[in-house]
Amino acid sequence: MTSASTVWLLIGLAFFAANLPFLNERVLAVWRRGSAGKGLALRFAEMTLLYFVVGGIGLAMEQHAGQIYPQGWEFYAITASMFVTFAFPGFVYRYLGRRR
Repeated sequence: MTSASTVWLLIGLAFFAANLPFLNERVLAVWRRGSAGKGLALRFAEMTLLYFVVGGIGLAMEQHAGQIYPQGWEFYAITASMFVTFAFPGFVYRYLGRRR
C-alpha cells in the first residue's frame, strides 16, 4: 500500500468514525441505550473516543511505514478540528435536517 493510499484510507476512516455517533442510536454502534436514546453529550463523548481510536490507527500505520515522527500540540489541535469538521454532515442530519 502506498503512502498516499494510506493517507486517504485514514481520512475516509476518520470521516466515517466522526459521523458514526450521529447516524445511529447505539453506543459505539454496538450497545442499545434504551428507549430514551442518546443525548448530545453522549454523542460528543463517543466522538471523542473515536477520535483517539482513529488516532491510534493512524499511529500504527505510521509505525508500520517507518519511524514515528514526534508531533507537537499544533498537530493534535488541527486533527481534532478536522475530526469535528468531518462530523458536520452527521450533526446536520441528526439535529438540523431530519424532521420527526
